[in-house]
Amino acid sequence: MDLKNKVKNRSIDLNNLYETHLSIQLSLNGFSFCVIDKTYDLVQKLVHHAFEDIAAGPEDLLARIQSIFEKETLLQQKYGSVNVSHVNELSSLVPKPFFDESKLKDYIRYSSKTFDNDYIVWDEIENHDLINVYIPFVNVNNFLLERFGSFEYKHFSTVLITNLLSTYRYSEHPHIFIHVDRNRMYVVAISNNKLQLYNSFSFKTREDFLYYLLFAAEQLDMDPENFELVLSGDIDKNSELYDIAYTYVRKIGLIENRFKYEFDTSVSESLKRKHMTLIHQY
Repeated sequence: MDLKNKVKNRSIDLNNLYETHLSIQLSLNGFSFCVIDKTYDLVQKLVHHAFEDIAAGPEDLLARIQSIFEKETLLQQKYGSVNVSHVNELSSLVPKPFFDESKLKDYIRYSSKTFDNDYIVWDEIENHDLINVYIPFVNVNNFLLERFGSFEYKHFSTVLITNLLSTYRYSEHPHIFIHVDRNRMYVVAISNNKLQLYNSFSFKTREDFLYYLLFAAEQLDMDPENFELVLSGDIDKNSELYDIAYTYVRKIGLIENRFKYEFDTSVSESLKRKHMTLIHQY
């Protein structure tokens, strides 16, 4: 076995995790995590727990996550570093020049229902003068704090947008990206290295999916003959979503798996594409 394959099949040493990182992604419809060997830039393990039915709210989500922690040995360890991303629709992008930290609730109120006791935080999308204001799952954060001590957290959309802006910063063509997570689509449009649109939509049929795609393109005056459509998440070339989009958009493809990491041989290309935001957290 050559050195590269030895690295790819390197087992996790539970007695020495100081140079090992844990990334977690959580939402009302699932919980994922991956373990990264920082010395070898190696994703050693990637695990996804999909919920058959969507969690009823933060308390139900916490109960499900606690149950997962009881079963997963890898989640019962102490790591050198931990980060977390929250997936929900409780976020709003604000241009940095107009951002006022005293008005966090106002920014969220325009796009989401809020309550007086909501804890609102923000991420900065660096180099692009954007602030992402959002409501995290505070009860889950508190649980993770008890388990791991300090950790960093961000909103899922911060990770998604930051990665796409970085990856496609030299592209000369306008792009629409769609990340599919079961029955929700996250739409990101980029042109000339600037974010033109971020939004998410719930869909039930492939026709719904197509409608929101073409609606986003129309809002931005993007011609389906000219922009490039890039797809990631729960989708592949055999998907009915891919098939219907291919009928209407001239340039279409799956996102290239561009990672700085090597991967354990158990992590397939489709798994990388499905969990690209989890992998790109760190």
